Amino acid sequence: MKLTLDIWRQKNKDTKGGFVTYPLDGIEGDMSFLEMLDVLNEELINKGEEPVQFDSDCREGICGSCSLQINGEPHGPDRLITTCQLHMRSFNDGDHIVIEPFRANAFPVIKDLVIDRSSFDRIQQAGGYISVNTSGNTVDANTIPVNKHDADESFNAATCIGCGACVAACKNASAMLFTSAKISQFALLPQGQIEATDRALNMVKQMDAEGFGNCTNTGACEIECPKGITLVSIARMNREYMSASLKGPLSNAWTLDDESSLFD
Repeated sequence: MKLTLDIWRQKNKDTKGGFVTYPLDGIEGDMSFLEMLDVLNEELINKGEEPVQFDSDCREGICGSCSLQINGEPHGPDRLITTCQLHMRSFNDGDHIVIEPFRANAFPVIKDLVIDRSSFDRIQQAGGYISVNTSGNTVDANTIPVNKHDADESFNAATCIGCGACVAACKNASAMLFTSAKISQFALLPQGQIEATDRALNMVKQMDAEGFGNCTNTGACEIECPKGITLVSIARMNREYMSASLKGPLSNAWTLDDESSLFD
């Protein structure tokens, strides 16, 4: 298979980047997209040129680090997969493929196709956890009865791998699907109720502080999510946030202007 690749090259976050065209031959349909990039980099190294920098780790659709925008779509043309799970049989001989990093102000480019997604980490650190007192005779979590539907929904939300496809797909670069998934996985369980108020307020506040845009419910995030997380999570986060705003201290409450970002 012969391909023409237009790849975004950028030295660092302070340098202006641009597309560079690379012809590539000998690509097999059973190769993954990242293996195709490995072949390209091997050719570039053999020519004495700098290889294309891109993120990858597990290459099994678990870690989410391989995020790439391929022909304008996060993770490429297939659904419910990450870039590392995309195979070259999804393309045809002679295809022209445009490869670039996810675009968002909150995801600055580090180099080439590598982006900084530490903004997601800071959102989770703001409340995406449960504090447990382990002193004394702590009750085993398995002894707490949980409705099966709630447990299943919580596990579904917890499958979010933080890849950022939802942000890349959104015309406003909103992180509401990611944030709502992290809130939902705890909101649905009794163990998460103790910190529910602080969690909703703090995670939404951090999300906006990172510079992500507002949600306009176009649904692009749901379509591109490799784990199939739906807009139901966003509705649940809105409910959690409004409930927390009514319960929480006035010092934590936001103005109506701040809250409008949840419902635009």
